[in-house]
Amino acid sequence: MHSERLRWKTRVFAIIVILSNALGNFALAYGMRGRTTSTVFDYLRVIFTPWVAIGITLLILWLLSRMALMSWADLSYVLPVTSLGYVANAVMGRLFLNEVITPARWAGTLLIVAGTMMVGIGSPHSKGDA
Repeated sequence: MHSERLRWKTRVFAIIVILSNALGNFALAYGMRGRTTSTVFDYLRVIFTPWVAIGITLLILWLLSRMALMSWADLSYVLPVTSLGYVANAVMGRLFLNEVITPARWAGTLLIVAGTMMVGIGSPHSKGDA
């Protein structure tokens, strides 16, 4: 019962980590388009624009949820599984920011997916369901 609850909690937090990372990076990139930040005042001004503020908030959520996830799951599980955020970043960059993604980057993205699938099959804990 405890191990099933922990497995469920680990999956939910992994999804939160992936989505908050991808959406936070997207909002930050979208909000920073066309802006230059060469002085401290420029940074302070841009932090309070809506898209950048949303991005920062989501990335704070990403950090806190990742810290929580790492408190009970192995690093060797967390990092590969949450790397799906990189895949989501590439897809959103292509679809919503009109970024050009080279075949080599898509190949790297597919390798991340393959690695994530291999790691995700196993237990998030090195000692079984400890």
